Amino acid sequence: MRFTHLAFDIDGTVFSSESIILDTYRESVEEFKAKTGNSMAVPTQNEIMREIGKPVKTIFKNLLPNLDQGSRDSISDRVLSLLVEKIEAGKGHFYPGSKETIIDLSKAGIQMLACSNGRLPYIEVILKVLGVLELFHPICTLDNEIRKEKGDILLHYTQSLSLDSKAILMIGDRLSDWEAAQKADTPFAFCKYGHAEKDEIPSSDFELDQVSDLKKIVLSD
Repeated sequence: MRFTHLAFDIDGTVFSSESIILDTYRESVEEFKAKTGNSMAVPTQNEIMREIGKPVKTIFKNLLPNLDQGSRDSISDRVLSLLVEKIEAGKGHFYPGSKETIIDLSKAGIQMLACSNGRLPYIEVILKVLGVLELFHPICTLDNEIRKEKGDILLHYTQSLSLDSKAILMIGDRLSDWEAAQKADTPFAFCKYGHAEKDEIPSSDFELDQVSDLKKIVLSD
């Protein structure tokens, strides 16, 4: 087997928040405006989707540049709690075949890892609702000190699990995923069905038209 571990960037690989993200940001911003009297505009769907995949603090700095860090963090925390509530309520979209593919590969002896710029409650609720949370361990996230970007998470896995970087396949849909694979010197599988804009990804070792394509890649001799 060519890979022993699969590192999923969660949003854009097994799940899409696209259908709930704009309303979630709108609710959070409107609540902040009501509390503070601020007249700021709500970011558009396109503006938000362009930021998906980046570290959380970077996303909110780009979307809300005129606010101070404390205000951005307040809105960010509210966005997180609303997203968790909505996903628990069955909102958002799971890509077809995600659960079955992860379970089948796990049964084949492949270890699942999460490599996302998202925060732990967001990652965990997606995997819990999908029914595969117990298959992802450990789950490492950004701490904004040692691990400041996604590539640092991959490096943490290789070091803490004593892995050859070529034994981990990074699976993602955005430039930040490709950059993470480059930084950690891991192979990269590009999810063409995810959120990437045209020509966003410079190169890839594999391309996925659907999640189940992973089985052909990972289980081949």
